[in-house]
Amino acid sequence: MQLHLETDELKLLANLLLQRSGTSAYDDVLEMVMAHDLRFDSGQLELVANLLAAEKRSLKEEVARTEGATLKTDLQRKLALLERALERVDEACVMF
Repeated sequence: MQLHLETDELKLLANLLLQRSGTSAYDDVLEMVMAHDLRFDSGQLELVANLLAAEKRSLKEEVARTEGATLKTDLQRKLALLERALERVDEACVMF
């Protein structure tokens, strides 16, 4: 399945995958993302969806705990970007 992500969404996904590198499945998907080859199979799409969903939960908790306005704004921007990427991945999963 070909997935289309904007440049900033692609960078976010690559950074999340880099944080989890060392696992074969994550490394394979990271390699594809770095090559801008987003033709994922169903397992890879599910892995990306689960990764983004877990990060979304974590980021929402971090936003709730954060008190500084500037940092909170930055986190909210990252959360909005992540939600956009997750929405695209979820759409691709449904179409698969």
